Amino acid sequence: YTRGGDAGETSLGDGSRVSKASQRIVAHGAVDELNATVGVARTLADEHVGSSLAEIQNTLFDVGADLCVPHSEGSEASPLRITPEQVSALESTIDSFTERLEPLSSFVLPGGSPAAAALHQARTVCRRAEIEVLRLAESQPVNDQALAYLNRLSDLLFVLARAANNDGRDDIL
Repeated sequence: YTRGGDAGETSLGDGSRVSKASQRIVAHGAVDELNATVGVARTLADEHVGSSLAEIQNTLFDVGADLCVPHSEGSEASPLRITPEQVSALESTIDSFTERLEPLSSFVLPGGSPAAAALHQARTVCRRAEIEVLRLAESQPVNDQALAYLNRLSDLLFVLARAANNDGRDDIL
């Protein structure tokens, strides 16, 4: 413990101090919650889905690092930023898993196997995290690739939930 946050402020990655209620901290916290939720799903997933979730958790740390250092022109340090390649990697994973899935003929209720239920929960937390980052982007510059990553991730989490339901055969329609 540092006691640095006892008065309701915290430090960003660039050393500046902000209120813990600032939109940047709210967005960062939502991504942190998402990472923890993905971690729960990972404990329930099979090895194939679990390896994708491990990669996602690592990249979510990168999203958090991206958010914790505000964009600024002329900065000497080069902060970690989400890249188009990270978004493309999600798209490739979506395509790979989608090839195995039963075609959708109805809406899918969140649930089925424990892993699928946890992945659906992670999907909804991801959507909320994306909204919090969008709220931040309304008032401060945000890396558009971080937003694209969160948008694709919610799609992937839906696909992974279906994969965890016997490739969609055990989905609850």
